[in-house]
Amino acid sequence: MDVRFGISIPPTAAALEDVLDMTKAAEDEGLDLVGIQDHPYAPEFGDTFAVVGACLSATGRITVYPGVANMPLRRPSMIAKQAATFDLLSGGRFELGVGAGAFEDGIVAMGGPALKGRAALRALEEGIEIIRAEWRPGRLVAVQGDEYTVQGIAGGPAPAHDIGVWIGAMGPHALDLIGRTGDGWVAPLPNWLPWEHWHAAQDRIDAAARAARRDPATITRMAALPGVISDRSLNPRPRGRDPIQGSAREWAEIIAALHKNARFDTFIYWPPGFDVDQIHRFARKVVPAARELLESAT
Repeated sequence: MDVRFGISIPPTAAALEDVLDMTKAAEDEGLDLVGIQDHPYAPEFGDTFAVVGACLSATGRITVYPGVANMPLRRPSMIAKQAATFDLLSGGRFELGVGAGAFEDGIVAMGGPALKGRAALRALEEGIEIIRAEWRPGRLVAVQGDEYTVQGIAGGPAPAHDIGVWIGAMGPHALDLIGRTGDGWVAPLPNWLPWEHWHAAQDRIDAAARAARRDPATITRMAALPGVISDRSLNPRPRGRDPIQGSAREWAEIIAALHKNARFDTFIYWPPGFDVDQIHRFARKVVPAARELLESAT
Protein backbone atom coordinates (compact mmCIF):
# COMPACT_ATOMS: atom_id res chain seq x y z
CA MET A 1 0.00 0.00 0.00
CA ASP A 2 1.42 3.41 -0.98
CA VAL A 3 2.14 5.94 1.76
CA ARG A 4 -0.03 9.04 1.46
CA PHE A 5 0.03 12.48 3.04
CA GLY A 6 -2.65 15.09 3.65
CA ILE A 7 -4.01 17.80 5.90
CA SER A 8 -7.06 18.30 8.11
CA ILE A 9 -9.02 21.56 8.00
CA PRO A 10 -11.89 22.84 10.18
CA PRO A 11 -14.85 24.23 8.16
CA THR A 12 -14.83 27.54 10.05
CA ALA A 13 -17.65 29.69 8.67
CA ALA A 14 -15.76 32.95 9.17
CA ALA A 15 -12.76 31.60 7.24
CA LEU A 16 -14.22 29.68 4.31
CA GLU A 17 -11.91 31.41 1.82
CA ASP A 18 -8.98 30.28 3.95
CA VAL A 19 -10.34 26.72 3.86
CA LEU A 20 -10.34 26.83 0.06
CA ASP A 21 -6.89 28.45 -0.03
CA MET A 22 -5.46 25.71 2.19
CA THR A 23 -7.09 23.02 0.06
CA LYS A 24 -5.67 24.49 -3.12
CA ALA A 25 -2.26 24.87 -1.46
CA ALA A 26 -2.35 21.18 -0.47
CA GLU A 27 -3.07 20.23 -4.07
CA ASP A 28 -0.46 22.59 -5.51
CA GLU A 29 2.14 21.16 -3.13
CA GLY A 30 1.46 17.59 -4.26
CA LEU A 31 -0.31 16.27 -1.16
CA ASP A 32 -2.81 13.46 -1.56
CA LEU A 33 -5.70 14.18 0.80
CA VAL A 34 -7.70 16.92 2.47
CA GLY A 35 -9.97 16.07 5.39
CA ILE A 36 -12.76 18.44 6.46
CA GLN A 37 -13.70 18.06 10.12
CA ASP A 38 -17.39 17.47 10.94
CA HIS A 39 -18.94 18.82 14.14
CA PRO A 40 -22.38 20.08 13.05
CA TYR A 41 -23.32 21.32 16.54
CA ALA A 42 -20.31 23.71 16.64
CA PRO A 43 -21.71 27.20 15.96
CA GLU A 44 -18.48 28.42 14.39
CA PHE A 45 -18.50 25.68 11.73
CA GLY A 46 -20.24 25.70 8.38
CA ASP A 47 -21.71 22.51 6.94
CA THR A 48 -18.93 20.05 6.27
CA PHE A 49 -20.53 18.42 3.24
CA ALA A 50 -21.11 21.80 1.58
CA VAL A 51 -17.47 22.68 2.23
CA VAL A 52 -16.32 19.31 0.83
CA GLY A 53 -18.23 20.08 -2.37
CA ALA A 54 -16.62 23.51 -2.65
CA CYS A 55 -13.15 22.04 -2.07
CA LEU A 56 -13.69 19.42 -4.77
CA SER A 57 -14.93 22.09 -7.16
CA ALA A 58 -11.87 24.27 -6.47
CA THR A 59 -9.38 21.47 -7.20
CA GLY A 60 -8.71 18.91 -9.91
CA ARG A 61 -6.50 16.20 -8.47
CA ILE A 62 -6.55 15.93 -4.68
CA THR A 63 -8.94 13.64 -2.78
CA VAL A 64 -11.30 15.20 -0.22
CA TYR A 65 -13.13 13.42 2.61
CA PRO A 66 -15.15 14.30 5.72
CA GLY A 67 -12.96 13.52 8.68
CA VAL A 68 -15.23 12.12 9.98
CA ALA A 69 -18.92 12.48 9.08
CA ASN A 70 -21.17 12.54 12.16
CA MET A 71 -23.48 9.60 11.45
CA PRO A 72 -26.10 10.38 14.14
CA LEU A 73 -26.79 13.81 12.62
CA ARG A 74 -26.52 12.70 8.97
CA ARG A 75 -28.87 9.84 8.03
CA PRO A 76 -26.90 7.08 6.29
CA SER A 77 -29.28 6.90 3.33
CA MET A 78 -28.53 10.55 2.57
CA ILE A 79 -24.81 10.19 3.27
CA ALA A 80 -24.74 7.48 0.60
CA LYS A 81 -26.48 9.72 -1.92
CA GLN A 82 -24.24 12.68 -1.17
CA ALA A 83 -21.07 10.60 -1.27
CA ALA A 84 -21.88 9.05 -4.63
CA THR A 85 -22.76 12.47 -6.05
CA PHE A 86 -19.52 14.04 -4.81
CA ASP A 87 -17.59 11.17 -6.35
CA LEU A 88 -19.36 11.45 -9.69
CA LEU A 89 -18.91 15.23 -9.87
CA SER A 90 -15.22 15.03 -8.98
CA GLY A 91 -14.27 12.07 -11.14
CA GLY A 92 -13.58 9.74 -8.23
CA ARG A 93 -11.87 12.11 -5.76
CA PHE A 94 -14.13 11.57 -2.73
CA GLU A 95 -13.66 9.16 0.16
CA LEU A 96 -15.96 8.72 3.14
CA GLY A 97 -14.88 9.02 6.74
CA VAL A 98 -17.65 8.20 9.23
CA GLY A 99 -18.01 7.98 12.98
CA ALA A 100 -20.54 7.46 15.74
CA GLY A 101 -20.13 11.03 17.01
CA ALA A 102 -17.72 12.05 19.76
CA PHE A 103 -19.81 14.68 21.58
CA GLU A 104 -23.11 13.17 22.70
CA ASP A 105 -24.37 16.36 24.38
CA GLY A 106 -23.99 18.32 21.16
CA ILE A 107 -25.68 15.60 19.12
CA VAL A 108 -28.67 15.44 21.48
CA ALA A 109 -28.92 19.24 21.68
CA MET A 110 -29.15 19.35 17.88
CA GLY A 111 -31.98 16.81 17.83
CA GLY A 112 -29.96 13.67 17.30
CA PRO A 113 -30.37 10.37 19.13
CA ALA A 114 -28.98 9.78 22.62
CA LEU A 115 -26.81 6.75 21.86
CA LYS A 116 -23.92 5.48 23.94
CA GLY A 117 -21.47 2.60 23.86
CA ARG A 118 -22.66 -0.53 22.10
CA ALA A 119 -25.88 1.15 20.90
CA ALA A 120 -23.91 3.88 19.12
CA LEU A 121 -21.63 1.27 17.61
CA ARG A 122 -24.57 -0.84 16.37
CA ALA A 123 -26.04 2.25 14.76
CA LEU A 124 -22.73 2.98 13.04
CA GLU A 125 -22.52 -0.57 11.70
CA GLU A 126 -26.12 -0.43 10.46
CA GLY A 127 -25.45 2.89 8.78
CA ILE A 128 -22.39 1.59 6.96
CA GLU A 129 -24.41 -1.40 5.72
CA ILE A 130 -27.06 0.95 4.33
CA ILE A 131 -24.49 3.22 2.68
CA ARG A 132 -22.76 0.39 0.90
CA ALA A 133 -26.06 -1.17 -0.17
CA GLU A 134 -27.20 2.11 -1.74
CA TRP A 135 -24.08 2.22 -3.90
CA ARG A 136 -25.23 -0.95 -5.74
CA PRO A 137 -27.69 0.03 -8.50
CA GLY A 138 -30.22 -2.53 -9.58
CA ARG A 139 -30.71 -3.97 -6.10
CA LEU A 140 -33.27 -3.19 -3.44
CA VAL A 141 -31.89 -1.84 -0.18
CA ALA A 142 -33.50 -3.52 2.82
CA VAL A 143 -31.81 -3.13 6.21
CA GLN A 144 -33.76 -3.64 9.42
CA GLY A 145 -31.76 -2.29 12.34
CA ASP A 146 -32.20 -1.07 15.88
CA GLU A 147 -31.48 2.54 14.90
CA TYR A 148 -31.67 2.68 11.10
CA THR A 149 -34.16 0.91 8.89
CA VAL A 150 -34.40 1.16 5.12
CA GLN A 151 -36.99 -0.95 3.37
CA GLY A 152 -37.18 -1.53 -0.33
CA ILE A 153 -35.58 1.56 -1.86
CA ALA A 154 -33.65 1.07 -5.08
CA GLY A 155 -29.88 1.33 -4.87
CA GLY A 156 -28.06 4.03 -6.77
CA PRO A 157 -26.38 5.95 -8.08
CA ALA A 158 -23.08 4.10 -8.07
CA PRO A 159 -20.07 6.29 -7.25
CA ALA A 160 -17.37 6.86 -9.85
CA HIS A 161 -14.96 4.56 -7.99
CA ASP A 162 -15.01 2.16 -5.08
CA ILE A 163 -15.30 4.67 -2.23
CA GLY A 164 -13.47 3.70 0.93
CA VAL A 165 -15.43 3.78 4.18
CA TRP A 166 -12.92 4.96 6.77
CA ILE A 167 -14.07 4.71 10.38
CA GLY A 168 -13.05 7.19 13.05
CA ALA A 169 -13.02 5.36 16.38
CA MET A 170 -10.84 4.30 19.30
CA GLY A 171 -12.78 2.02 21.69
CA PRO A 172 -11.96 -1.70 21.65
CA HIS A 173 -15.30 -2.78 20.15
CA ALA A 174 -15.12 0.02 17.58
CA LEU A 175 -11.65 -1.20 16.58
CA ASP A 176 -13.16 -4.67 16.17
CA LEU A 177 -15.74 -3.16 13.81
CA ILE A 178 -12.98 -1.60 11.74
CA GLY A 179 -11.24 -4.94 11.47
CA ARG A 180 -14.46 -6.74 10.49
CA THR A 181 -15.81 -4.32 7.93
CA GLY A 182 -13.94 -1.01 7.63
CA ASP A 183 -11.85 0.06 4.67
CA GLY A 184 -9.74 2.23 6.94
CA TRP A 185 -9.08 3.53 10.43
CA VAL A 186 -9.05 7.30 11.00
CA ALA A 187 -7.04 7.32 14.22
CA PRO A 188 -8.00 10.06 16.70
CA LEU A 189 -5.72 12.85 17.81
CA PRO A 190 -3.34 11.91 20.63
CA ASN A 191 -5.34 14.02 23.08
CA TRP A 192 -8.06 11.37 22.59
CA LEU A 193 -5.82 8.31 22.17
CA PRO A 194 -2.26 8.82 23.49
CA TRP A 195 0.63 7.89 21.23
CA GLU A 196 1.59 4.89 23.33
CA HIS A 197 -1.81 3.23 22.68
CA TRP A 198 -1.70 3.38 18.87
CA HIS A 199 0.27 0.15 18.39
CA ALA A 200 -2.12 -1.89 20.56
CA ALA A 201 -5.07 -0.42 18.68
CA GLN A 202 -3.53 -1.58 15.39
CA ASP A 203 -3.06 -5.06 16.82
CA ARG A 204 -6.73 -5.18 17.78
CA ILE A 205 -7.81 -4.16 14.28
CA ASP A 206 -5.52 -6.79 12.76
CA ALA A 207 -6.89 -9.54 15.02
CA ALA A 208 -10.49 -8.66 14.17
CA ALA A 209 -9.65 -8.60 10.46
CA ARG A 210 -8.06 -12.05 10.60
CA ALA A 211 -11.03 -13.40 12.57
CA ALA A 212 -13.27 -12.12 9.76
CA ARG A 213 -10.93 -13.73 7.18
CA ARG A 214 -9.80 -10.36 5.89
CA ASP A 215 -6.26 -9.31 5.04
CA PRO A 216 -5.29 -6.60 7.57
CA ALA A 217 -2.99 -5.06 4.97
CA THR A 218 -6.02 -3.97 2.92
CA ILE A 219 -7.22 -1.63 5.69
CA THR A 220 -5.99 1.96 5.39
CA ARG A 221 -4.42 3.30 8.62
CA MET A 222 -4.56 7.10 8.97
CA ALA A 223 -2.52 8.85 11.67
CA ALA A 224 -3.56 12.32 12.85
CA LEU A 225 -0.47 14.47 13.44
CA PRO A 226 -1.08 17.77 15.28
CA GLY A 227 1.66 20.23 16.00
CA VAL A 228 4.13 22.84 14.74
CA ILE A 229 6.91 22.36 12.19
CA SER A 230 9.73 24.60 13.36
CA ASP A 231 13.27 25.48 12.34
CA ARG A 232 14.67 23.90 15.49
CA SER A 233 14.06 21.06 17.90
CA LEU A 234 11.26 21.80 20.37
CA ASN A 235 9.69 18.53 21.53
CA PRO A 236 10.81 15.90 19.04
CA ARG A 237 9.66 12.89 21.03
CA PRO A 238 5.99 13.44 21.91
CA ARG A 239 4.54 11.37 24.72
CA GLY A 240 1.03 10.86 26.00
CA ARG A 241 -1.23 13.55 24.60
CA ASP A 242 1.54 15.87 23.37
CA PRO A 243 1.43 17.42 19.90
CA ILE A 244 4.55 17.21 17.77
CA GLN A 245 6.88 20.19 18.00
CA GLY A 246 10.13 19.93 16.13
CA SER A 247 12.10 20.35 12.94
CA ALA A 248 11.05 18.89 9.61
CA ARG A 249 13.63 16.12 10.02
CA GLU A 250 12.24 15.20 13.42
CA TRP A 251 8.71 15.11 12.02
CA ALA A 252 9.94 12.81 9.25
CA GLU A 253 11.57 10.49 11.79
CA ILE A 254 8.31 10.28 13.77
CA ILE A 255 6.38 9.45 10.59
CA ALA A 256 8.89 6.78 9.59
CA ALA A 257 8.65 5.23 13.07
CA LEU A 258 4.84 5.22 12.97
CA HIS A 259 4.96 3.49 9.59
CA LYS A 260 7.49 0.88 10.73
CA ASN A 261 6.33 0.21 14.28
CA ALA A 262 2.59 0.97 14.19
CA ARG A 263 1.86 0.19 10.52
CA PHE A 264 0.35 3.54 9.55
CA ASP A 265 0.30 4.24 5.81
CA THR A 266 -1.48 7.62 5.67
CA PHE A 267 -0.40 10.71 7.58
CA ILE A 268 -2.75 13.67 8.07
CA TYR A 269 -1.22 16.89 9.37
CA TRP A 270 -3.36 19.08 11.65
CA PRO A 271 -1.73 22.53 11.36
CA PRO A 272 -2.27 25.29 13.94
CA GLY A 273 -5.06 27.41 12.48
CA PHE A 274 -5.12 28.50 8.84
CA ASP A 275 -1.37 28.63 8.40
CA VAL A 276 -0.43 28.06 4.76
CA ASP A 277 3.24 28.40 5.67
CA GLN A 278 2.92 25.28 7.82
CA ILE A 279 1.32 23.45 4.88
CA HIS A 280 4.30 24.45 2.75
CA ARG A 281 6.71 23.22 5.41
CA PHE A 282 4.89 19.92 5.68
CA ALA A 283 4.73 19.34 1.91
CA ARG A 284 8.16 20.71 0.98
CA LYS A 285 10.27 19.58 3.92
CA VAL A 286 8.57 16.91 6.02
CA VAL A 287 7.07 14.77 3.25
CA PRO A 288 10.25 14.48 1.10
CA ALA A 289 12.33 13.68 4.19
CA ALA A 290 9.78 11.10 5.34
CA ARG A 291 9.67 9.46 1.91
CA GLU A 292 13.48 9.29 1.88
CA LEU A 293 13.51 7.54 5.25
CA LEU A 294 10.73 5.16 4.22
CA GLU A 295 12.47 4.25 0.97
CA SER A 296 15.80 3.65 2.70
CA ALA A 297 14.07 1.30 5.16
CA THR A 298 12.70 -0.98 2.39
